[in-house]
Amino acid sequence: MTTEADHRYMARALVLARRGLYTTDPNPRVGCVIVRDGEVVGEGFHVRAGEPHAEILALRQAGEAASGATVYVSLEPCAHHGRTPPCADALVAAGVGRVVAAMRDPNPRVAGEGLARVAAAGIGTTSGVLENEARAINPGFVSRMERGRPYVRVKLAMSLDGRTAMASGESRWITGEAARREVQFLRARAGAILTGSGTVLADDPRLDVRLSAEDLGIEGPVRQPLRVILDTALACPSAARLLDTGGSVLLLTGKQDSARHAPLQARGAEVVTLPLAQGRLDLRALMALLAEREINEVHVEAGPRLSGALMEAGLVDELVIYMAPHLMGSAARGLMELGLETMDERIALKIEDIRAVGEDWRITARPIGTP
Repeated sequence: MTTEADHRYMARALVLARRGLYTTDPNPRVGCVIVRDGEVVGEGFHVRAGEPHAEILALRQAGEAASGATVYVSLEPCAHHGRTPPCADALVAAGVGRVVAAMRDPNPRVAGEGLARVAAAGIGTTSGVLENEARAINPGFVSRMERGRPYVRVKLAMSLDGRTAMASGESRWITGEAARREVQFLRARAGAILTGSGTVLADDPRLDVRLSAEDLGIEGPVRQPLRVILDTALACPSAARLLDTGGSVLLLTGKQDSARHAPLQARGAEVVTLPLAQGRLDLRALMALLAEREINEVHVEAGPRLSGALMEAGLVDELVIYMAPHLMGSAARGLMELGLETMDERIALKIEDIRAVGEDWRITARPIGTP
C-alpha cells in the first residue's frame, strides 16, 4: 500500500533523475531520495556511466541515518556487476528499512532481481509508484531493453502549409531562432543524430550540440551524440562539415568500395555496410545495430524521403514538428514522402502537446499504436 508521502518523495526522485537527461547515456536516468522520520537525509542522481549510481550517492549523503530509512528510487536498484557494483547489495549493507521503486528495471540482467535481493534480506519493497512518469524519463532505455531498438524521435520544420523546402531545395531558415535553439536541447539528450546523405549534400549540416554546459545545467564536458549518416550509394563527400566537428560519425552504406571508404575513414568516419531492403538500407537492421551500440534515443533530422521511410516502417515513436507562420506555396517540398493512396491508409497520430516557441508553434505527436 502506498501513501501520499510515497508519491511526494518519489516525485522528488523523478526531479533528480531528470538532472541526468543530457549526461547518463547509455545508462538510464535515475534519481534517489532517502527519508527517515519524515526528513530527507540523502539525495542523489546518476550523472554518467561508470560513475556512482543514484542510490550510492544518496547513501553517502545519508551516512548512518540510512539505517532503517525509506529509499525512494525512480528505477529498481541494479543487482548485477556492470561498470559499478550492485546497488541492491549496498542498500542491504546500509540496513535500510524499505525500498520504494517507481518501476522495475526492464534490463533482463535485473528484471526484478534487485527488489528480490532486497526483500530476501527482510527489507520491505514496493514498486509502481509514479511508474508512467518514470518510464517517460527513460523512453530510449526502456525501448532498447523491451523492444531491442532505440526510441526514435523525428524533428521536422514546416511552413503553415506543410512545406519543408522550396522547389530549389532552399530551406534556411523555416523556423525562428527560438525554435532552432530548442532543437539543440533535443540533440543533446539523444545518443545518436540520424540523417541521410541527401541532407548532407543539400545543407552540409554540422549536426552537433552547440550548447554549453551552463546552458544544459550540467557539470563537465558536453557530450556529443554519435552522428549517423545513411548513404546507400556512398555519395557523402569527405569534405562534409559534420566530419570537422567533435564527436563520432558512423556512415552506413550498401556499397562495398574500399577506394570510397578510405577518404571518409581518413576524416575519422567509421564506415559500415548494411544489408539492403528493396533497394534501400534496411532500417530495422539499422536500429538493431544502434541498439547493439547502446544507443537509447535517436534524434532524426532528415529530408522527406528518410523521414517517410521511417514512418512507413513503423519505426517512429515521436514527431516534433515546428510550424512557422508563413506560406511556401504548392511547388515547395512536402513534409514526408509516404506512399499512401486512400483515406484508409492514413497514419493516425495522437497530438500530445501544442505550444508556442518564439513566433513558431511546436506540435508533439505520436503515431497511434506506438507504446
